Amino acid sequence: MPPRALALPTRAHARAAVVGAALCAAVAMLPGVPATAAGTAGPGSGPSPGSGAGRYAFAEGARPVAARTSTTDAERLTPGTSYTSSLPGTGKVYYRLELDDTSNAYVAATAVPRAGRTVTAGDGIRVSVQDADGNSCSFDSATVGPSRSPHPVTAVGTRETRTTRVLCQAGGTYYLVVERITGTDSSPGTWDLELSPVLEPRLRQATATSAPETWNSASAQPLPGDPRRCRGGLGFASATPLTEGVWRDDIRPGQTLFYAVPLGWGRQPYATVELGNSSGGKGFVPGALNVSLHNPVRAEIENTGVTYDGNQRSATLQPVPPVSYPNRYAVADRVNTMRFAGSYYLVVNLSAQVADRFGDAPVGLTLRVRIKGGTLSGPGYDGPAEPAGIFGDTARDGQTAAGNGASGGDATMRLVAAGGIGAGTVLLVALGAWTALARRRPGER
Repeated sequence: MPPRALALPTRAHARAAVVGAALCAAVAMLPGVPATAAGTAGPGSGPSPGSGAGRYAFAEGARPVAARTSTTDAERLTPGTSYTSSLPGTGKVYYRLELDDTSNAYVAATAVPRAGRTVTAGDGIRVSVQDADGNSCSFDSATVGPSRSPHPVTAVGTRETRTTRVLCQAGGTYYLVVERITGTDSSPGTWDLELSPVLEPRLRQATATSAPETWNSASAQPLPGDPRRCRGGLGFASATPLTEGVWRDDIRPGQTLFYAVPLGWGRQPYATVELGNSSGGKGFVPGALNVSLHNPVRAEIENTGVTYDGNQRSATLQPVPPVSYPNRYAVADRVNTMRFAGSYYLVVNLSAQVADRFGDAPVGLTLRVRIKGGTLSGPGYDGPAEPAGIFGDTARDGQTAAGNGASGGDATMRLVAAGGIGAGTVLLVALGAWTALARRRPGER
């Protein structure tokens, strides 16, 4: 049976397209998140925002927090609040967490190399969580990779509560430890840092304590169709929501774009990113296009990259399992990170080296997003998460919009309401088209 996307358009498909386009356009018109150049310390501290392809948009209203070299002086991070900080070229820095004995805690650290600095493939960050006795609860790291181009890298520190573990289970004081990984040929100096702590409450009732043994690991054909225009965000907090569909954007060398794909329990994402051809220049750039998938707490699930020689290229993410709470018990990162319902992030980076061979002009980008899988009930949390809704309503709204367009307008309205009159006008136009489609006779196309 051919995939649903290959069928002739129906009114439901058309309504979904209208809602998706309205959502993308409306989000693009929301009040701008302060975008700082790679090399500033983010909102509320450091130099004023800059411009350029390599800039990163820190979370609006993020609080500055000092990076301390001693646990004794470490400043506290509160789950649900975003922070900006800085990361020196050498040594470890510490932040304090006060945790209970039932919740899981995750802290994403996104490090932003400053503009114009030299980085190597092995440059990056190392992140861990430690208890008050110095025992390590988790380790994670992220590196620049083969692009050898300054761009944001993200690693996540984790404290999980499990009956099968002995360490890191008690309530009390914990420490987030962040450290630079620096190559011998890289530029010295400070990187900027965004910290995003999240608290996941315990379940009301126990669920399976082992990962699903089987899941559909077959690749899906990239979604066909005419692309809808969209503009990627410049940070996790300003990631542009995408429903299932084909999307068109532009990316400059050195730029990193962020897209959010809402997924409910049981949903399974597939994505292919195509980089268009260049109109001039010649040569060969290794690791030019990098595409990564991150879960709602920003932990990397997988990444892929392709070289660029001026001809069109495509990067396809490998299949991942449907979103399921028990996935966390799997050994493989590509499975255990698919543990939450919520917004999953597609992060696309184009190496700055592309400008040396093919010029600094924007290059066309096509994103083909397919969402499969059934709709499942969530495990039932015993209390709210921090920040509120990170594992909840966002997933249901996006899932419905991607499926049939029936309720996607509700999510769009909530986003547009924050954007004021201009974005509201976009939505009114879209809803007018939606209404017209709904009034057409059943036999019309």
